[in-house]
This record gives sequence, structure tokens and C-alpha cells, in this order.
Amino acid sequence: MEATARELNQKSSALLDRVEHGEEITVTRNGRAVARIVPVDHIEFPPHPTTPIGDIDLPEFDLGEPMTNEDMDEILRGMGQ
Repeated sequence: MEATARELNQKSSALLDRVEHGEEITVTRNGRAVARIVPVDHIEFPPHPTTPIGDIDLPEFDLGEPMTNEDMDEILRGMGQ
């Protein structure tokens, strides 16, 4: 089925009912197709990888000397106020 953008705006609830019952709707604007509304169960989602992605190489950063809890407290003091 085709519906104009104006029809979608004015009759969205009725059109969504039709989609819910399995119908696909192509939305047009100025006679040109701009969108397609399909039932969720008809959308093909790409599968998520089920295998390990392997080792991740993280770069090393030289952040200087390790900070103490007191150093961190001093930096964070006053934040969020």
C-alpha cells in the first residue's frame, strides 16, 4: 500500500493498525517514495557475533606517577556542585 506523508500525518493510527496486521506501507512525498513502514517481525536484524573477537591491543599511556586517594579527592572536590 502507498500513503502520502499527509495521510500518514492525518491517519497514522489507522495506518499503523494495518502495519500491525502485516501490511507494508510506502510513504510518498511529492510523488516520490521516502519511507517504508513494515511490521517489526519482518525486519531482518543482523546477527550479533557469537564468536570471540580476539585480543584487543590497547595503547599504553604514560600518565605520570600513580595518584593517591587524596590526590583524587582534591581534584574531585567541588565538582558537581
